[in-house]
Amino acid sequence: MSKDLRPIIGISANVRIEGAHTLYTLRREYVRMTVEAGGAPIILPHEPELAGLALRCCNGVIISGGDDIDMRPFGEEVHPRAELAPPLRQHGELALLRALDHAPEVPLLGICMGMQLMGVKAGCRFIQHLDDELQGAERHRDGHLHPVSGALGSGLVASFHHQALGDPGPFEVIGRSDDGVIEAIRDPRRPFAIGVQWHPERTADETLGIGLFRNLVDAAKRHADRLSVEPLPFISEPLP
Repeated sequence: MSKDLRPIIGISANVRIEGAHTLYTLRREYVRMTVEAGGAPIILPHEPELAGLALRCCNGVIISGGDDIDMRPFGEEVHPRAELAPPLRQHGELALLRALDHAPEVPLLGICMGMQLMGVKAGCRFIQHLDDELQGAERHRDGHLHPVSGALGSGLVASFHHQALGDPGPFEVIGRSDDGVIEAIRDPRRPFAIGVQWHPERTADETLGIGLFRNLVDAAKRHADRLSVEPLPFISEPLP
């Protein structure tokens, strides 16, 4: 792929219910970080039967952050402190992850809920409310900054979660917070499949923020090279 061309990065949408209307939404930070990292973002709606087709449009995928996972399909009761994501979103993102199982060459970055869904789908133990197992768990919520370290680097990250993976299952742990919470995972069976518990799109640290988007975009460029796919040149005009 020419260095002047941008790989297509599909970003999963959030789902918001307003009365009789179902809306697909996405915080602009995901889009801007992807653009700054050299990608061309598109927003992926949640139509589960089309998940495999959606991947054919993408050189890489981001599963964005969201509300809490409904654990009933996985044989557990819902924690009373859980604030569940709309069912359409969970169904759509699980369908996307299953489609990615058949396209392991497509790079994946799971963010917050995205990482959690990667783990739950793979059978990892899931902590539905960190406060039940960790003293001081509130430091992981509401945008608080806390340190993480591991193979991805070390620094302060912005967190917005009260749920977490209790074990890595088939994944490699590549980042933990200083209180031991699993903060980053990698699927060793795939060229590039990473999940992070923090929000890199709202993290100022160069390596653990924009750097993760750059890593995904670089992997997507390599994926496009292998498939001989060249997205159209990205033409940008300044905002008025």
